[in-house]
Amino acid sequence: MEAPDTVYAFEKHLDGWIARLSGPRPEGFDRWPPNLIAQFSILLILLLWALVFWPNNFFHPDLIEITFVLGSLGIWRFGWWFTHAVRAEIFARTRWPGMRRRADAVWRAGWRPRRLHIQMTTYYEEPAITRRVIGSIIGQIRKEGIPTTLWIGTGSTYDEEIITDFVKTHGADLDADLVFLRQNQPGKRMAIGMILRAMNRAGIQMDDLVIFMDGDACYGSDVLEKTCSMFGADPELQALTTNEEVICYGPEWIQSWLSMRFAQRRLAMQSHAMSNRVLTLTGRMSVFRARHITSEKFIRTIEADHLDHWLWGRFRFLSGDDKSTWYHLLSKQAKMTYVPDACVYTIEQIEGSGTGRMVQNFRRWSGNMLRNGQRAIALGPRVAKPFIWWCIVDQRIAMWTMLVSPTLAILTMFIEPAYLLHCLIWVVFSRTVLCLFLFRYSREPDISWPFILYFNQIINAGVKVYMIFHLSKQKWSNRGNQSAGDGTSLIDKIKAGMALFQLVTAVVAFVTGLAIYIGLLPAPSFL
Repeated sequence: MEAPDTVYAFEKHLDGWIARLSGPRPEGFDRWPPNLIAQFSILLILLLWALVFWPNNFFHPDLIEITFVLGSLGIWRFGWWFTHAVRAEIFARTRWPGMRRRADAVWRAGWRPRRLHIQMTTYYEEPAITRRVIGSIIGQIRKEGIPTTLWIGTGSTYDEEIITDFVKTHGADLDADLVFLRQNQPGKRMAIGMILRAMNRAGIQMDDLVIFMDGDACYGSDVLEKTCSMFGADPELQALTTNEEVICYGPEWIQSWLSMRFAQRRLAMQSHAMSNRVLTLTGRMSVFRARHITSEKFIRTIEADHLDHWLWGRFRFLSGDDKSTWYHLLSKQAKMTYVPDACVYTIEQIEGSGTGRMVQNFRRWSGNMLRNGQRAIALGPRVAKPFIWWCIVDQRIAMWTMLVSPTLAILTMFIEPAYLLHCLIWVVFSRTVLCLFLFRYSREPDISWPFILYFNQIINAGVKVYMIFHLSKQKWSNRGNQSAGDGTSLIDKIKAGMALFQLVTAVVAFVTGLAIYIGLLPAPSFL
């Protein structure tokens, strides 16, 4: 049990973070203090000087093939990135303002959902976080006056007592019901399934709105108004997801990394929303029209989503419920969107190694993406929409193309060691330019982002390559230390050995092919 002073200090610190993040974002040069301008100016001048005046071997006759490959991949990858950037700007400047005006007009005219259902799962969450989350929900229910049922999936009395005490103290006057569902089977998916079945028994109607959220996600200002109003203005809209900010208790560089990841997310989400689809309906905070999510097929998808794999057989998904909900709606060609001005604050507590947590997150995110991407691609561009379909295909291609550049750069050490240094200079310069655009979607610029961005790309690509051969390897330590694909039987060991053999074979073939291309190894006689 934590001391009251410690709990109070944590809550005060958390409230301070949210107050700072929810304040108006500086615009223009107000976001660039003089010291940061000086840092970036020095960095860019040094990089430009090195690229222009430092003798390089980019066009050396023995290395021109490498430069051609790196340049071609760079044009392709940066071209794709700038395509997203342009689409995001078009969404922000042309489509989104009209969507917001129509939604605001409907809300001002008095439209409200018949009833709002908020489903949340929590499992031994930090009490200060739980109180802050429930407090943000209560505050907005009171403000908007929407009849609400709060469905909480729990695993013990621990979270139930904290929530009950808080609601009795601060929400006794609300037109809201509090329902706990104690799960009798492990896993977040089963908890969500129990909640959805309980909703059906309670007589939920097809146009009611249902919020899926996590127990560590705090509402920003006016989230209910900004999200629910979108459904009143657009009868065809079936689901949406929101903007997110991150509050990290851990190493400072992890805060920078997560802030960068969420900036990338904002840019990508706005680009995807141009196609009336998104690539994930994040479990942190997404809103659904009840029409699709109360069906037995949807509920079974949440509870027992699985993949049939030639090596691993049939295995159930542990995490990634947000990808399952997304895939179900994508297959129904349901309209989805992104709401950039409705913000939810994600609270991350990092214990132990920051790098270990980074890899763990990538394993979960990448595994969920790869497991769902295969079947989403099978839907085809007509169902998934051409741009969204290609985004899913590109995710599977990019994990290999991202590794081409560092692999070639390392191999050139056996031909011309200085080439590696020139590649590093170009990497830092190109990522700095990318970040100058990415800062458009951040609260403040960060000099560390160009370096973290490349580190993020390499680690992410490496984890994806590992996961594509180990799709059944799932771990989710914050929901009871569940795991999959780690059996100790003889057949499980044989499967794991086969997966490792595939991984090693693919990586060796990848490196060998690049070495042959640049002339470091002789080509086989049949070539």
